[in-house]
Amino acid sequence: MANASLKKVLQTLLVLWIVSVATFWFLKLAPGDPVTLLLGAEYSPEAYARLTKELGLDQPVVVQYAKWMGNFIHGDWGRSYITRADIFQLAVMQALPVTLWLSALALMFALVVGVPAGMVAALNRGGPIDWIVSSLSVLGSAFPSFYLGIILIWVFGVGLGWFPTMGFVRPWEDLAGGLHHLALPAMTLGLYYAGLISITTRASLIDVMGQPFISAVRARGEPMSRVVGVHAMRNVLMPLVTVIGLQLGGLLRGAVMTEVVFAVPGLGMMITTAVLSREYAVVQAGIILTALFFIVVNLLVDQTYQFLDPRLRKR
Repeated sequence: MANASLKKVLQTLLVLWIVSVATFWFLKLAPGDPVTLLLGAEYSPEAYARLTKELGLDQPVVVQYAKWMGNFIHGDWGRSYITRADIFQLAVMQALPVTLWLSALALMFALVVGVPAGMVAALNRGGPIDWIVSSLSVLGSAFPSFYLGIILIWVFGVGLGWFPTMGFVRPWEDLAGGLHHLALPAMTLGLYYAGLISITTRASLIDVMGQPFISAVRARGEPMSRVVGVHAMRNVLMPLVTVIGLQLGGLLRGAVMTEVVFAVPGLGMMITTAVLSREYAVVQAGIILTALFFIVVNLLVDQTYQFLDPRLRKR
């Protein structure tokens, strides 16, 4: 058990290191540099050389990466060039909780909508309800998040005035206000996954309902609600959890566009702003946190399998 845990920790560290190297290298290949953005339109060569040296950008890329990695490991994530804010505070204490709240609400919305929709479609296979639900699921999973966000803003924000179109209220300070502001972003982000979850639930439930053990359960005279809700859905959870775990990376990727459209100050908004201003350290911190979150979620999904399927538990 200890060896398995150590192996997973080492694999996680290796993946994070590869992500950090790739991110650092691609950022250096991007056009533009932060010195020009900081100095403005007019500057002297002396000022450019002095600021480049102060930022450490005159050194070889390998040296820059080694210094950044050493400081990062020791908890010194640096400061933003633009706001002079501590990057650890900016990323971990301010942006990360916002993205986690948005992702959790989007996933909750996707589950609440997608699972019942898939069950209804599977139990009415081949009928008009199945056709409608399946069509809406495919349509929802095909809609780009940024375009869907604009439509929701236009309909529910501007037209009906039910929700604010942008801005943010911290849910941990004002729960009602925070949920009200995050409703449209969560719907925008979660609708794609609601369609995907609905499709997965429908296909898995149709397959399970055709299994011999379901026929045996129905022959015992158990009510249909128990046949589906207890016996069938228990076997649907495995593929459903797999899909959710694999797609959480896409959930975070979609959060970038969603946060930009709705001006939500999460990791996606932070990374986008940092890329435009060439703040390499801020981008590195945001991507490392995103990769770490994705890895942790997948590890949790692996552990969940043992609870869903007793055959996978070690004796």
